Amino acid sequence: MNTQKIWLVTGASKGLGLALVKKLLKENYQVAATTRNLQSLKDAVNYSESNFLPLEVDLINEESVDKAINNIIKKFGKIDIVVNNAGYGQAGTLEELSDKESRKNFDVNVFGALNIIRRIMPLFRSKKSGHIINIASVAGFIGNFPSFGVYCATKFALVGLTEALSAEAKAFGINATVVYPGYFRTNFLENNSFSLPKNPIREYEEARAIEKLHTDEINGNQAGDPDKAAVALIEITKSNTPPIHLFLGSDAYQFAKEKIKIIENELEKNKTLTTSTDF
Repeated sequence: MNTQKIWLVTGASKGLGLALVKKLLKENYQVAATTRNLQSLKDAVNYSESNFLPLEVDLINEESVDKAINNIIKKFGKIDIVVNNAGYGQAGTLEELSDKESRKNFDVNVFGALNIIRRIMPLFRSKKSGHIINIASVAGFIGNFPSFGVYCATKFALVGLTEALSAEAKAFGINATVVYPGYFRTNFLENNSFSLPKNPIREYEEARAIEKLHTDEINGNQAGDPDKAAVALIEITKSNTPPIHLFLGSDAYQFAKEKIKIIENELEKNKTLTTSTDF
């Protein structure tokens, strides 16, 4: 195990990010971790050794990101692995959510990751190595349930940009992986990580039922173990050929299989029409 690798994990004060940081520190990696509230991160990790650098960062502010990266380089000398984990869930149908609500979800879930990638790539290109791991969601592969359209769209965007990044960075010896977690037993469905629409429309009864299902029944009963997810994330960084796509959780696996089957069936069902448009 090469514990000399330097990790950067965003959104590290809770959820999968916190589980990963704790596991990395337990295995003596050098870790920089970001949060919006420094004290909450320090309290959650409860670790004061020199191989840990907690940072308060506004990921949608380029100057804040630049300052954080400079501080990491100053302390550790380099960065080897980046995990873009920061994000939150936004419920609400496409009609209900305001422009402000939708853009905020994209700002945090997509543009925050892009700000990190944009600043990290010159460092990785210069040393011709590095691994960028973007934490999406199985909702970045399936989007067929009401009230999560904008959230799904942010995760679909993260999937698309990771695929493109993988192709762009390959020539420089840099790897990119997009991770699709299913339901993990974290605080993701609690108020500070999961936002409901500010102006719900009464007619969307199915959307309200699905939101209630998530907050009242799924929350606290998720099948996924975040500590085991942390182990899986560390494991892929040890490979010379890490996956571009990694689904985590038996539920994510099943959801993905069902979506692939739907696409395959529709491709074949509409093959004549699909192929009728060539010259």
